[in-house]
Amino acid sequence: METYIDCISVENMRESDRLTIERYVTGRTLMYRAALGVYRAVSWHGDIAIAVGGGNNGGDGYALACILANENIPCRIVTLSEKLTDDSTFFAEKANALGVPKETYTTGIFKKTDIMVDCLLGTGFRGSLREPWLSAVREINACGAYVVSVDINSGMNGDTSEAETAVVSDITVTIGYVKCGLVAENAAKYIKKLVVADIGIVLAKQEFKLCPETVCREKNDDTMIPAPAYLQLEGIDVSGEEMCFD
Repeated sequence: METYIDCISVENMRESDRLTIERYVTGRTLMYRAALGVYRAVSWHGDIAIAVGGGNNGGDGYALACILANENIPCRIVTLSEKLTDDSTFFAEKANALGVPKETYTTGIFKKTDIMVDCLLGTGFRGSLREPWLSAVREINACGAYVVSVDINSGMNGDTSEAETAVVSDITVTIGYVKCGLVAENAAKYIKKLVVADIGIVLAKQEFKLCPETVCREKNDDTMIPAPAYLQLEGIDVSGEEMCFD
């Protein structure tokens, strides 16, 4: 690794996101870019189920559904919450207009799924999963599909990686920057591959740097963290992309 990769706290990510929207880019464009980064990280095929929760994490899933529909790739949305932000509502309505099927989560709904997209819970999650989230996460882990977690594996603490139950992903596409919890000790149980989608968020402050273990030892710097083997060093740059939906 010739250069370091930024690693930040959930609070820093939240502030960086806020400042970027306030000064540079709309939240809607950032949501579109996040979904585009996920789209470019995966080879899409077969039955694709996008499990969405509320808030912006669910919005990423609706935006992804819009992109897939625009590319004539069939998918379906499985919802566990209708509590959406304004930007999420925009993409939910757009996905509906594009004819993307939408179902409410019920037991067994993920059977025969080939690619499972986890957009249930974001980096701000803390504590224990409640129903129906707990059952949904367990079903995602048991369904045998290729699992894609967006931003973070649902059920995981974004700062510490602590989790009683969390989605086990084949790939996690984290948005903007690596969060501390994604490279903490417990995270390796849940993440097989981690990649960063650069969507153009301006960092509020630097905190930690992910570096090769040898560099960490040589520098003896408390801000340096050894990069885990599952971190893909080359990210996905969608920072200059403009939204293609009106």
